Amino acid sequence: MSALPIRLVDKPWGMDVLPAPFAPAPGRRIGEIWFEPPAILPSLLIKYIFTSEKLSVQVHPNDAQAAAAGEHDSGKEECWLVIHAEPGAALGVGFNHSIDHATMRAAAIDGSIEQLMTWYPVQPGDFFYIPAGTVHAIGAGVGVIEIQQNSDITYRLYDYGRPRPLHLDAGIAVALGEVHDRALRRHLPDTGTVELADGRYFQAHRIDGLPDAALRAIYAGPLLVLPRRGSVRVADTVLHPGECAEASGLDAIAFDDDGLAIVVRAKA
Repeated sequence: MSALPIRLVDKPWGMDVLPAPFAPAPGRRIGEIWFEPPAILPSLLIKYIFTSEKLSVQVHPNDAQAAAAGEHDSGKEECWLVIHAEPGAALGVGFNHSIDHATMRAAAIDGSIEQLMTWYPVQPGDFFYIPAGTVHAIGAGVGVIEIQQNSDITYRLYDYGRPRPLHLDAGIAVALGEVHDRALRRHLPDTGTVELADGRYFQAHRIDGLPDAALRAIYAGPLLVLPRRGSVRVADTVLHPGECAEASGLDAIAFDDDGLAIVVRAKA
């Protein structure tokens, strides 16, 4: 097992200078840092996202809806762990109150959808799970770790007048005009091992120090690991924050006693 190849993705809304631990990339505006999915876990994608401008208001379909569209193998559920937040940074997730599709379409066309959404002020340590069908947008000045199904299917509903195509028909058809479930967002404590997500497609934990026997049993098979503080060792490879590796299970990883790391396994 080894460290995953990293892909730097330039975006017009990306950052000129990335927060630590990432090194400067002169002349580039980096919006995403991808870890290429390994063969043992092709259904998962982990990436960092950094924004200097608001991202589009968008929505992702579920598996059945993506299959019905005939262009993708899977839908897209995802979650975000905020690791960087400038003053005023916010995430738009769901709506202030339930709305129907006609109202949503009209609001997407005239731009008022932004005001109908709920914008949550964020700080490092905030966590959001985003089920398929949730209308969402990442605001400016935010850095997140995104764990997702390995799918790039995105329907843009509103893009602040940028010259990119929208997908109103497809997006409205799969969008849920709902308030985001309170149980799907929280602020993590600074210390301690905590479960981040346990959805249909993946499970993730933040491990503080050494994993216990219960976690070793849960993560006995293929997984991805991202050090957040300190380092981890997988076989002969030592990984530091900003890197990611595949492993055959927790028992194949050497953790720092005082380190923090995220581990993720596929469930479907």
